[in-house]
Order: sequence, then structure tokens, then C-alpha cells
Amino acid sequence: MSDNTTPKCRAVPRAHRPTRDRRTAVHTSLAAACLAITACATALPVLATTAGGSFPTRPVRFVVPFAPGGSTDTLARVLGARLADGLGQPVVVDNRAGANGDIGMQIVASAPPDGHTIVLGYIANLGIGPAVTAKMPYDPVRDFAPITHLANAPNILVVHPSVPAGNFKAFVAYVKANPRKVNFASASVASIGHLTGELLNGLASIDMVHIPYKGSGQAVGDLVGGQVQAMFSGMSSTLPHVRAGKLRALAVTSAKRSTAVPDVPTIAESGFPGFEATAWYGLLAPARTPKPAVARLHAETVKALAMPDVRQRLEGVGFELVGSTPDEFAAYIRSEIAKWAKVVKASGVRLE
Repeated sequence: MSDNTTPKCRAVPRAHRPTRDRRTAVHTSLAAACLAITACATALPVLATTAGGSFPTRPVRFVVPFAPGGSTDTLARVLGARLADGLGQPVVVDNRAGANGDIGMQIVASAPPDGHTIVLGYIANLGIGPAVTAKMPYDPVRDFAPITHLANAPNILVVHPSVPAGNFKAFVAYVKANPRKVNFASASVASIGHLTGELLNGLASIDMVHIPYKGSGQAVGDLVGGQVQAMFSGMSSTLPHVRAGKLRALAVTSAKRSTAVPDVPTIAESGFPGFEATAWYGLLAPARTPKPAVARLHAETVKALAMPDVRQRLEGVGFELVGSTPDEFAAYIRSEIAKWAKVVKASGVRLE
């Protein structure tokens, strides 16, 4: 055979050729492997988030169930800025006011439980609401994953200067001697200010008359003007009037004296041991949020609450910072629900 002769191809014996069935099986196996790899790759971000390794993967929505400018909004914005630094993602404050806070709470209760939606819970929604609202659109215990008890904000009992009482004991004696002649204002029916007054009515066997308003601003205005005689109010809205001599501070409602007004005694030390009725705030996520995500949110929040600039800013307007564990906060919510249910039952307060 010469060199330029093209060799003939040798036939492969039939026994060595892959059959159609075998070729199909190989292709099917390869396709299944590709699908498995694709599925794993798709699931990786979800698994990582669930495990807490890469949480958060996008901006965190921080729902505030009340309008801008109030105590809840102040707390959320100060905290949110520091949370963003710790989490490495923007924390977007979203004010969703309406229905005394229930609209915002329901939004978060229905949100995907992945840790990227959180809410600033308030005593009115989590502690008092179950006792005064016939049909709540959410369950404070079942529908949320507690993260931490953020802060307390004790109310302060202030009176108009026309009230002839220079201290708390004298005030109680005056009201007792004048049943149903002393009016106390509050921001709304079933607010913490309202129920604090009802709690004192029951414990001291006195009979103050509740005058509800549509917001604390109107209530404080009428108190300064003398249309009502007393009010259990947040400090931020009344201390300027106290310092100006337009109102008189008689007691604070916390278990211990407030650093904002250290010279004002507590009701507990003024004849009613154990008395405590403070507004409180907490951070929550939707129920079934993965525990690693809750743990990360808790760790970053507690770290933020300990920062000197955060403490100075918030304590300066009357907040007492807490920073409890998720389990401690869950137990606290249940205890507050039980506590205020008794007060509401005794007073007959009800929202329909």
C-alpha cells in the first residue's frame, strides 16, 4: 500500500457500541445531575439566610405603627441608624399609622418570616390591646417572634398649679375628699395614661374622672390651660411645662426614680409599694422567623443600645434602655397582658 492511499475505517463491533437505551440513560442521568446542581445553587442563598450566615441579604424594613414625630418614631430612627451599621444593610423606617397602631402591627404579622421585616412594638398593641379590643387583627403572642425589650418610658403625674397639692400623698388625699371633681386627661381611651389613672383609682380607692383626647398634644394643652386638672403623661411633652412653672410634677410611675427627674419620687415610694405602670417598647419580627436571624438582630440591637451616643440621645428624652433576651421579652409580654387584663376588667374600659 502506497503512502497516499487513504486507509479504510474499521467498523466497531456491535457488542461495543452503546445501545439507544444506554445512551438515553446516560443523557437522563446527566440531565438529572444538572438539575440537582441548579437546585442546590438556587437554594444556597435561602439556606445561608436560614442558617444566619449571610443574613441580611437586602435592606431591612423597620415598621413603626405610628405617625412620625412621636416617641416610637424617635426610638426607631435613633436605633435604626446604628442597626444599619451593624447589619451591613440599610434599615428603612416605614411609618404605618392607623387604628391605634394595629395596621402597622398587622403588616408585620403577615410579612415573610425571613428577618427582613421588623416592627417597633408598643405596650398599647402588645400589652393592653388584647384586653380592650374585641377582635384584634393579630395575636400579640402567636404572630410575632420577640427580639428584645428595647426600653421603658415612665409616665409622670403632672397637675395644674391650681390643684392644692404639693406632693403625691396630698394629691391622693385631695381627690379622696373631692370624689369625681378631679379630671385627668389622656391621649386616648385605653392608652397607658388612661389605664394608669384607672389603676390608681382602684388601688387608692379614689374617683378621678377620665377625659380622653385625640392625642397627647391636645391633652397637654388643656392641662396647661386649666381645663383639666391632672395627667399621666410622657415626660417629653410635659417636662418643658414643668420647668416653666406651668405644671407641677408629683410622681413618676416607674419602679425606680427616673434619671431625667431624679428629684421626683415614684408612686411606689409614696405609699403604694409595687406600683408600676410604664410605657414600654420592643423589637419583634414575624412568627417563624429563623432563630439565627432573630439572634443576629438581637445581638446588633443590644450592641446599639449600649453605644454612648445612643444612650445619651434616648435617655435624654426619658427612655430607660433595657435590651433583654428574646425569651425574657416573650415572658414580659405575657405578664403585661395578664396585668392589664385585670385593670381593664376592674375599670370596665372597652374598645369595640
